[in-house]
Amino acid sequence: MNQAELAAVTETTAERITRRAQALSARLRAVGERVFPPTAEKTLRSFTSGEVAQIVGVSDGYLRQLSLDGLGPNPDLSAGGRRSYTLNQINELREYLAASRPKEALRFWPRRRPGEKLQIITVANFKGGSAKTTTSLYLAQGLALQGFRVLAIDLDPQASLSAMFGYQPEFDIPENATLYGAIRYDDERVSMKNVVRSTYFSGISIVPGNLELMEFEHQTPRHMLNSRGQPEELFFRRVARAVAEVDDDFDVVVIDCPPQLGFLTMGALNAATGMIVTVHPQMVDVASMSQFLLMTSDLISVIEEAGGKLDYDFMKFLVTRHDPRDVPEQEIVGLLRDLFAEDVLGATAWKSTAIANAGLTKQSLYELSRGSVGRSVYDRAMESISGVNDEVIGLIRRVWGRT
Repeated sequence: MNQAELAAVTETTAERITRRAQALSARLRAVGERVFPPTAEKTLRSFTSGEVAQIVGVSDGYLRQLSLDGLGPNPDLSAGGRRSYTLNQINELREYLAASRPKEALRFWPRRRPGEKLQIITVANFKGGSAKTTTSLYLAQGLALQGFRVLAIDLDPQASLSAMFGYQPEFDIPENATLYGAIRYDDERVSMKNVVRSTYFSGISIVPGNLELMEFEHQTPRHMLNSRGQPEELFFRRVARAVAEVDDDFDVVVIDCPPQLGFLTMGALNAATGMIVTVHPQMVDVASMSQFLLMTSDLISVIEEAGGKLDYDFMKFLVTRHDPRDVPEQEIVGLLRDLFAEDVLGATAWKSTAIANAGLTKQSLYELSRGSVGRSVYDRAMESISGVNDEVIGLIRRVWGRT
């Protein structure tokens, strides 16, 4: 028996699990470095003039004329004369259009005005596999493409959302750099501004997650025993208080909740102005959601009895991973619409191989060109994503009193 085999025999179960976790993390990091060389940092592609015209809501011919007249940002020109814009240039274009066409300023540059409150949207369900992270990712990126300033908060210790934005939790997130750092109970608590990071996706900042978030679940019961119910120390107020520190920096906050109704999720529910409950249209998932709603109701009652106030501007159910050609799924969607009526978003997030395949390399479809995954498949998936995002943006505009 060689030394490695002997070590494998004598190691404890915890040591064996740790060894495998370290091996997997190292391999994932190596894969990331191959996909995004040489620095392993993600970058966002440029967008064609046709894509920009669709995103901004003007004609491609109008963009061409602006470019010829030297107005607005100067796009990059290929050898064949094709124009392309970075996301920063798209935002410059929005600013120019808002200034030059003041009657349509809010359409082009939709950021918050004085008196409009920050929108904090939690994406929640305690069942894994309901596409919470995918929904959070595409909502954050879709909002940013429309000109909103977005803060994404990863509350899941598994940190899948952080990984999609290029942060591998084991290597890239040091101690005290998650939301836990801004809501912890001891003297090591830091300002929320210290845990907000920029991303490669212009317009989006992120508070990343990792296993450190579990410390809040462990420390809260101990603190509750020692705080003697002091209102300012109640755990569910801490997320809202942290977010309030960066209120002026963003228009929308998107919180990816963990698949459990723990103290972190309760804090997010208390901070939220709106809630999206993701549900996969399978009977077992619908039954699970029933339990989720009952438990959420009980927890909200506890928060309100303790002095919290949950007054959502909207609470919507989003059907995810939906195959509209599947008859049983259609029946379940019909059941949900019959029961919850307008509380179910009209658009559904379709099941898509394009979305799944993009996720294999920790990318979203916004980062890929149509040709990389097949034009028809890409267009179909983007139609679904845009439908969901447009509805949510409509809800936000309604809260802000905009037509």
